[in-house]
Amino acid sequence: MICRVSGHITMTMLLWSTGAAVALAASPAPAEGESGMVVTAQHLATDVGVEVLKAGGNAVDAAVAVGYALAVTYPTAGNLGGGGFMTVRLADGTTTFLDFRERAPGAATKNMYLDDKGEPVPGASTDTYLAIGVPGSVAGLEAAREKYGTKTREELIAPALHLAKDGFVLEQGDIAAFADGNDMLAQDPAAAKIFLKDGQALPLGATLVQQDLAKTLEAISQGGADAFYKGATADLIVKASEANGGILAKPDFEAYKVRELAPVECSYRGYDIVSSPPPSSGGLIICEILNILEGYPISYLGYGSAETTRLMVEAMRHAYVDRNTALGDPDFVKNPVEKLTSKGYAESIRAGIDPYHAGVSAELTPAGFGESTETTHYSIVDKDGNAVAVTYTLNGSFGTGKVAEGTGILLNNEMDDFTMKPGVPNLYGLVQGEANAIEPGKSPLSSMSPTIVSKDGKPFMVIGSPGGSRIITITLEAIMNVIDHGMDLQEAIDAPRVHHQWLPDRVYIEPRALSPDTLRILAGQGYRVSVDEDWPIWGEAAGILVGGRDLDEIATGEGPRYVGAIDSRAAAGSARGY
Repeated sequence: MICRVSGHITMTMLLWSTGAAVALAASPAPAEGESGMVVTAQHLATDVGVEVLKAGGNAVDAAVAVGYALAVTYPTAGNLGGGGFMTVRLADGTTTFLDFRERAPGAATKNMYLDDKGEPVPGASTDTYLAIGVPGSVAGLEAAREKYGTKTREELIAPALHLAKDGFVLEQGDIAAFADGNDMLAQDPAAAKIFLKDGQALPLGATLVQQDLAKTLEAISQGGADAFYKGATADLIVKASEANGGILAKPDFEAYKVRELAPVECSYRGYDIVSSPPPSSGGLIICEILNILEGYPISYLGYGSAETTRLMVEAMRHAYVDRNTALGDPDFVKNPVEKLTSKGYAESIRAGIDPYHAGVSAELTPAGFGESTETTHYSIVDKDGNAVAVTYTLNGSFGTGKVAEGTGILLNNEMDDFTMKPGVPNLYGLVQGEANAIEPGKSPLSSMSPTIVSKDGKPFMVIGSPGGSRIITITLEAIMNVIDHGMDLQEAIDAPRVHHQWLPDRVYIEPRALSPDTLRILAGQGYRVSVDEDWPIWGEAAGILVGGRDLDEIATGEGPRYVGAIDSRAAAGSARGY
């Protein structure tokens, strides 16, 4: 049974109906603000963003300052040594997308992770210097600031520089973020020197000081992106790569360029969505899934019902086969953007969905066919209504776990997002095809989905999450929970999730996502459903709603101007408005 109060389902009732423990029955109230809102995975970085807004900076200024601050305060995913995406919606309705994804080095080859028998070498694409793509974060943040910001580079880097040079006190959420990475960090002398003390994990209340990172930030502050890509920082990273069997070269850094692209656009039940285009699959696949589901009365069917879950799974199944077989870097692959965002294509998929039995992923495999929580997302809106969604990553937690001596920078293992061999799953279990094969200068396909939703020409929602291959479904379900199920923003983000990615042919759920009755119905239809024990925390969504806590409050016009929510799974994060 699903109950409604004031026109929307409450999270208390939802979790009760699925058998959740009383301790999980209520989400905290979301944050409120009238002049701006910042939501990030680390509370000090949130504070940095709010202070930039208070000082007259716009949402892009705050996003740049937050990006640098997270590189200091959130080393599991915040980065100078990785890359990411930024979706921007300006107050006048103009939208754009900045791609600062990592690129394959010039010496990369299609079969670089295979042995002489053509089989993948364990760990080569995740744990070694061969796993490192050319970082893009510094170039991306600087490109955004130069074109769309209003503050100087020195102003926006200063908070991060202070946090690196003088240090910050580790709270419980920070310690939790290190828990799964300490053993890996201990294997790299340069990383261990920074993040461990005498080989042991840093204790609660310790002050983390990062002097080498401070020097790198100081160089960027004074010399801009050139200080990173053409100066001593690139030299030190290349030196470390050469000394440890890697293939990074100085020309790889010197040639790096940010791409500004048109976002993917679609609509869902009267709401307009802009999200990430290739080399991200995120926007296209969110749009494809929503287009399929738009043909069904999801609100009537209800959150967590067997029928809603079945329809979501079938939409995900069809969309992920498109993702994993057809998409890639747009400089190397012609992506079927118009097809995947077409309402007609969605209608054809709906026509083929069996209403009584589970689909079979193997039957969707095209002829010839032979990402975890270690990303971070943040959402920002300013007093003028400019909105920014940023997702950036090192790929795995702490990336490779390696620091180039003298830089303080953790290096990514983003090359694992390429197809090392068609049909072989990557770190996140994605089975991908030739469109995403390794080529020099190419960006690997991503699931990162920084998304902005608008209604009647005005910003409505800013949303995104980490979560590897689950980023798409986490972001999708947060949107659906608000629009279809009437949840408030915090409830929408906290609600347990379901996921299907074509292969393996299994429905993954978070604990207590579905009731025993629902599970029995799905099993009877042929679905294999499992609580995903390997990924106990799928993601940490960060979102903003404009005009109220939920649809009812937005409709009355009596809610706070901005409402922000950080996933309750994000122990170190915060949402703060002013």
